Amino acid sequence: MRNSSMAIVLFLSASFSISAQHREATNSLNKELQEVLVTARQPATKLIGNTFVSTIVGSNLQNIGTALDVLAQLPMIKVDGNSISIVGKGAPEIFIDGRPMRSDQELIQLQSTNIKKVELLMAPGAMYSSDTNAVLKITTRRNFVDGLSLLDRGEVVARRKWSANNMLDLNYRTGKWDIFMSGIIARNNSLIKGSTTNTLIFDNKETTIGSSQHKNYPSDNGVIKAGVNYSSGNQSFGGYYRYNPERGHFSNAGDEWIDDQPVIKRNIHSGIRAHSHSASAYYDNTFCGKYLLHFDVDYKNSRSYNNVLTSYPDNDAGDINSDECRKSYIWAGKLYLSLPVAKGNFTIGTQDSHTHTTLRYNMHNPEISGYIPSSLSDVRQTSLAAFASWSRTFGKLSISTGLRYEYIDHQFMVDGNVDKDVSRTDNLLTPDISLGYTFNDDTQLNLSYRMATVKPPYSHMSGSLNYVGMHEIEGGNPALRDEHMHNIQLFGMWNGFMLQANYTRSIDTYAFVKRIYPAPTLQLLMQPINIDVSAMDIYIVWNKNIGIWSPNITGGIHRQWLKLNDTSYNRPILSYYFDNMFSLPKGFLLTLNAYGNTKGDMHTNRFGSTWFALDASISKSFLDKALQVKFSATDILNTRNNNWTMNTYGIHVDKRQTYDHRGVSLTLTYRFQPRQSKYKGKPASESEMKRL
Repeated sequence: MRNSSMAIVLFLSASFSISAQHREATNSLNKELQEVLVTARQPATKLIGNTFVSTIVGSNLQNIGTALDVLAQLPMIKVDGNSISIVGKGAPEIFIDGRPMRSDQELIQLQSTNIKKVELLMAPGAMYSSDTNAVLKITTRRNFVDGLSLLDRGEVVARRKWSANNMLDLNYRTGKWDIFMSGIIARNNSLIKGSTTNTLIFDNKETTIGSSQHKNYPSDNGVIKAGVNYSSGNQSFGGYYRYNPERGHFSNAGDEWIDDQPVIKRNIHSGIRAHSHSASAYYDNTFCGKYLLHFDVDYKNSRSYNNVLTSYPDNDAGDINSDECRKSYIWAGKLYLSLPVAKGNFTIGTQDSHTHTTLRYNMHNPEISGYIPSSLSDVRQTSLAAFASWSRTFGKLSISTGLRYEYIDHQFMVDGNVDKDVSRTDNLLTPDISLGYTFNDDTQLNLSYRMATVKPPYSHMSGSLNYVGMHEIEGGNPALRDEHMHNIQLFGMWNGFMLQANYTRSIDTYAFVKRIYPAPTLQLLMQPINIDVSAMDIYIVWNKNIGIWSPNITGGIHRQWLKLNDTSYNRPILSYYFDNMFSLPKGFLLTLNAYGNTKGDMHTNRFGSTWFALDASISKSFLDKALQVKFSATDILNTRNNNWTMNTYGIHVDKRQTYDHRGVSLTLTYRFQPRQSKYKGKPASESEMKRL
């Protein structure tokens, strides 16, 4: 059930990339006045150091809709649903006015008319966690009028199934206080069809194990968030509380078969109940006109329960019933001080966290429990980090450098016993350096190097196994080691052209494999393992305003060097994105975005080709821009390819699937004196929030 989703996430995050969430603080904007708009134009993007800066205010993206709509039309940034990716970099950490983005719904709440600029930091330094490959910082325009603002957004989506959601955002400002509250309710549904065929040599003969899937994913979820900010002069503080309940029901009606034996019907039903509580607070103060002190604290507590029933209605095989309960919490804090040193800016700070996650898995079928036993895994991790960074500009030359030290105490327990082979204590030291040169306003160049230690997600380190079918198992790998990464990047701009060249050497990153699992019957296990891989990404971007037409063209290649058990996974992936926006008469905005890629390898997966996929939207504002109506269509030609193959440990996997991409949606957004919340908290622990 999870093998295809895991592989797709791995593909998207590593190549053109994909999801995330962190941030940093801004202070000077509190004193800026609103801009006076004159004419709409293509947003100007410049390379400043290792950061691409796009000015939105006054451009033809100002009235396009939400922050997601803006990001979808900017160079190097790609949007897939609510997920953001950076070409060649993966999922970025996202900050809005210096605070970490904790939910992708925040990009829907943020309207394009309130965005001043978007900064894409391509070489994050020591201030960010090691697994941060790129940072998106969105700066909003400030409105200081006291009183109430309201935003209500409703959306209906028609694909294979219908989905709908509504969001209400309220903000009340009086004097130095800003009080905000928001609520979201959503009904999501999707249908995925596909088949999986495994071919291997077993008992000296070719054996085929296959299954078909018809997966339905209906779910109901909501978000309630409330908070307050206080700002007086150069001092501010604030906090918020967020509650997120979710309930879903998964069903999969399909078949299983082995060799030429009769096909067996199989039904899978799963009920999911989950909720999370989170709270965040911050304090920010600029004193003596040059010292910035910032402190953040975060807490999150989450619980999920999932029960799975697998039945074979036309077979003597009994029902397979299992359930799992996951509980986790995290405490995190971040404190730093920025001050001028040696005619540059120096930042020193600490970032600490404590995480505790338990997973109880229960297999209720005695026959299956012989090789998929019930288990209780317990993971506790304490991370203490110190970082320092310094940056300065020498005329046309800019330099930034940093150093991060991290102490990690990782304890893994199974059924109450400490696993000494997995538990460990690490001391990590990771440097970074970036050099930039500005030839003129249209030509800039930047070269950077970064070493990082990246910890795998907790979901991949689970010690439990999951029943998928009569002959298939999926599981985590508690023995996964941390990845050690060396990264060299080159960025450049010249007369509307942008270049990104990126070489990465990863030691002990992870990839998914399939192999035979020791059991009384033939069983195939899919799980992540550590691998060493090198990869090169080169992309060229061109964008320019031509009358009412604003094209944005990206083309490039991803090439990796990987060998596993005498099998090479080196086939390159060529990809392109051709984004177009048209500013039509009467205030209509039209977007036509095409994209595609060739067949190629990403870690141990070979993904199929998508030669030409097309998305489109048209929008218009009414009632003096208080009401916006938008109609969108995705995967119009139904050409998006989600197939992949894998060949590991003598097992060839052929996965064929069609996702719920093709469809249309209608969105209505009403705004009454809209304003963005000015919460300034930062990511107390980027990596731990992301891993959970």
